[in-house]
Amino acid sequence: MEKINGKHNTPPIGIVEWFRPGQYDEVKQVIKDLKKLGIKHIRTGISWADWHVDGSPQWYDWLVPELAKHVEILPCFLYTPPSLGEAERSSAPPRNLKSFADFIDVMITRYGEYFDWVELWNEPNNVVEYDFTLDYSWNKFAQMIDMAAYWAKHRGKKTLLGGMSPIDPNWLQSMTEKGVLEHIDAIGIHGFPDVFDQQWNGWEENIQSVREVLGRNNLKKEIWISEAGFSTWQDDEVKQLEEFKKVISCKADRVYWYRLNDLDSQYATVGGFHLDEREYFFGMKKQDGTEKLLFKLLAKEGVKNIHHHTYINKQYNIKEDEKYILITGGAGFIGTNLAARLLSEGKKVMVYDNISRAGVEQNLQWLQKEYGDKLIVQVADIKEGRVLEACVKNAEQVFHFSAQVAVTSSLTNPSHDFEVNIVGTFNLLEAIRKSSHKPPLVFTSTNKVYGNLLDLGLETDKTRYFPTDSFYKKNGIDENRSLDFQSPYGCSKGTADQYVLDYSRSYGLETAVFRMSCIYGPHQFGNENQGWVAHFLIRALENKPIVIYGNGKQVRDILFVEDLVDAFILAQRNIKTLAGNAFNIGGGPENSVSLMEILDIIQEKTGRKMDISFEKWRTGDQQYYVSNISKFQKATGWKPQYTINEGVQILINWLCETRNITLTEKKVVSKAMAV
Repeated sequence: MEKINGKHNTPPIGIVEWFRPGQYDEVKQVIKDLKKLGIKHIRTGISWADWHVDGSPQWYDWLVPELAKHVEILPCFLYTPPSLGEAERSSAPPRNLKSFADFIDVMITRYGEYFDWVELWNEPNNVVEYDFTLDYSWNKFAQMIDMAAYWAKHRGKKTLLGGMSPIDPNWLQSMTEKGVLEHIDAIGIHGFPDVFDQQWNGWEENIQSVREVLGRNNLKKEIWISEAGFSTWQDDEVKQLEEFKKVISCKADRVYWYRLNDLDSQYATVGGFHLDEREYFFGMKKQDGTEKLLFKLLAKEGVKNIHHHTYINKQYNIKEDEKYILITGGAGFIGTNLAARLLSEGKKVMVYDNISRAGVEQNLQWLQKEYGDKLIVQVADIKEGRVLEACVKNAEQVFHFSAQVAVTSSLTNPSHDFEVNIVGTFNLLEAIRKSSHKPPLVFTSTNKVYGNLLDLGLETDKTRYFPTDSFYKKNGIDENRSLDFQSPYGCSKGTADQYVLDYSRSYGLETAVFRMSCIYGPHQFGNENQGWVAHFLIRALENKPIVIYGNGKQVRDILFVEDLVDAFILAQRNIKTLAGNAFNIGGGPENSVSLMEILDIIQEKTGRKMDISFEKWRTGDQQYYVSNISKFQKATGWKPQYTINEGVQILINWLCETRNITLTEKKVVSKAMAV
């Protein structure tokens, strides 16, 4: 037992995860995830109905020992074989009530060495799980469980009564009067606050109601929360985190959280095929394997520190008199740098972010530590329309950075890319349109809206590509270039880009679009799919190999983030004249560089020789892209101030400082004080 916030002990924590016969790979992944989370208990179903299906005994012969190698198993024995039931469904009571005890005997004989406890049925007061319309007084259920519990105790096992759902002290009193609890060691309860349990009184009150029944009957039993969870079907991952913290803080003897993975949408639930969408989103991971907020935090610091993430906050009701600048995706690399600039100037900022991207929670913690009450934290998903609308009502300006940011991710999960980049942007535009004051918006699009640019007629020298056309070679790509969406990412960002511009034309909103090239700087946690300058530097500093997709001669104009922040501020300052326009924003021709050239700069500055390998080109990549920044420059007077050498050195310094890395000849650039 461990202390939570020094207040009381937290019980052993387990995960509820049901498996279908044949899901070998899924079981192995769950085991890996439980190790990652530091969780050593699992509650899983062993179906009496499945046992009579060809191949199922062999499945359980593998499943039970495999799980037992890694975690403590709580098997839940349930579901009547339809052929043995009073009705031909798994929720029916068996015609021969003793047959359930016989099944328990078979299970203990076959697998008893792998578990100490057995759970007898699941949610018996839920008609979907146990059809009490065939047993109105639960007399049949009481006899069935009493015989099974007696025999399990005789075989040396402890017994858990299938969890009540909803929690019902009257039902428990009835079971007590029928003598069911004589051979029961622990009482199970289930709770799903604000999902299925709309009239929820809190865990302590519900546990107390069970404790009172036991007290009146002079019974000493453990009380287990054998199933508790929160569905993120409305994308509210913060609420899931909060409900987890509440349940593990209550005075139960053991807690099992439902569940590790979202249900696969191709399967029906017990209640019927897609009868209730809430059923499919209880996991800590999405169906595609994406980690939700709760999983990320548990994996990072474990259950014992789950209450320490005080930088995570969510407001469902915004104060009417609170005014601020709203930054969606504000905990990301660009959002953090903009927020820091605005906050340092005394402005109030709301950072709106679902902190799904790796590392951004560190940015949020840093902002909160540096700027305290000036910062408003709203950890929410861009798809949460009602929350977003409430935040827009009080915003004086809006910067929209929330996005799925990688071409590669869009190819593997185009649905997510669509929902975030298109639906999320549409939600924001609608929130602004419906608001009374319609705050001005700056949206970050991408150079990918121009396609692969192969028609430029590229040439190459030893280190880079360049256009044959002298105009493009000198000036870069301007906004007159035709849009050519390639890859789901290009389509989604390009569509959002056009929606933002059209809402200016159709509804008179003050909106501007930045079609951005490659941005780099402090607070960037780059990877090979996005943020490649930081990614290369991190790999070099950690002496890890680098993979280049293509030949390394592809060219980008890179822009230091402080220069971009200057551009954002100028855009909002001049929004009335800029509204309805898109601008190509990057370092321009003066700050263009190929991958091979930037790698040479990094090796020279870090003194680290890099292990570089090459792979084939990736879909949607551009061999050459350099921004023509003259349109925005003429409109506002903006011009990049940082050279590549200066910017890269500042990023090196920041990475070394935050990762406790010492370089023998690490140079310090005075402009680093600006960040």
